[in-house]
Amino acid sequence: MKKCQRDRSFAAILSDGNREQIVAVPMSRSLLSACLSVSLLVPAIAQAVDRPKQLVIISFDGAHDNALWLKSREMAAKNGAHFTYFLSCTFLMNEAAKKAYQAPHQKRGKSNVGFAQSDDEIRERLGNIWHAHLEGHDISSHACGHFDGRLWSEADWSAEYATFHATLKNAWKSVDLREPAGWQDLVDHGIKGFRAPYLSATAGADMIAAEKKAGFTYDASLVTKGPAMPVEEDGIIRFGLPLIPEGPNDKPIIGMDYNLFVRHSKGAEDTADSAEFEDRAYAAFKEAFDKQYAGARIPLQLGFHFVEMNGGAYWRALDRLVSDVCHRTDVACVSYSEAIPMIEARGKLQTSGL
Repeated sequence: MKKCQRDRSFAAILSDGNREQIVAVPMSRSLLSACLSVSLLVPAIAQAVDRPKQLVIISFDGAHDNALWLKSREMAAKNGAHFTYFLSCTFLMNEAAKKAYQAPHQKRGKSNVGFAQSDDEIRERLGNIWHAHLEGHDISSHACGHFDGRLWSEADWSAEYATFHATLKNAWKSVDLREPAGWQDLVDHGIKGFRAPYLSATAGADMIAAEKKAGFTYDASLVTKGPAMPVEEDGIIRFGLPLIPEGPNDKPIIGMDYNLFVRHSKGAEDTADSAEFEDRAYAAFKEAFDKQYAGARIPLQLGFHFVEMNGGAYWRALDRLVSDVCHRTDVACVSYSEAIPMIEARGKLQTSGL
């Protein structure tokens, strides 16, 4: 546009400076056409610049298998992404801690997801957790023994949160390791999020009240009809995994690997059809992304586990997605903690009467 303006000014100066012989220096037809095209494009360009980045929020539940800690961290590093890890604290419990652990309304020493198998396994896992934190990932809570807490009281949740906190506070000492400087600060102030096992939240305010007392600022236990902005409830920002279209009939499904596993193979491992399941999962993820990327740019949340179901189909689909979209300049693959201020800056955070 500046070039077009300069051409118009040049013509006017010639006319004013040669009054006896007025010389018109008209803009060429091709240049005029180009300038008009640019002038029409400017509002569209400005609108594109003003559009918020498309946020992609990837999370993992359980966060135990050390090989998958490494695999996920490498995936994030090569694609400029940050992930959120919802840690089950029984995977930091050695034999002595296992015998002492008792979840609300459960027998002592019971966990639905098991415990660490050795002190060496815990040591390696602690290294992965700490380095993931240093790399910018969210370390968050998935409670401890992975029990369905939909009937739990506020006191029940508070007890489980207290066990999680105490387990992490003493994790390095329990396996005779010197903890890194900053670990206690991470445990006391850096673990800001929670996701309920089975996405099973207590009806009413009990779980949220306990989360608030435990120092959490966000919860990611909801399920929404599609990608949705988070809502604030009593000081806790609540996120939900969306239902997304999947399969030949675009039937909605929670955007999580386990749900795909159950749909594709009825929850039984099927490595023979792994490539087909990968393609279906990737197509569903990409379609959900594309819809938001071209539309309202509501953050896309997808959840995974530290288990490579159906021969790793869903992890491969995830790798394809982040490799495709996270490098784009108008996309940010971020943790929940990173997403919150970006959403708040858009003025899209709402209060809820949930």
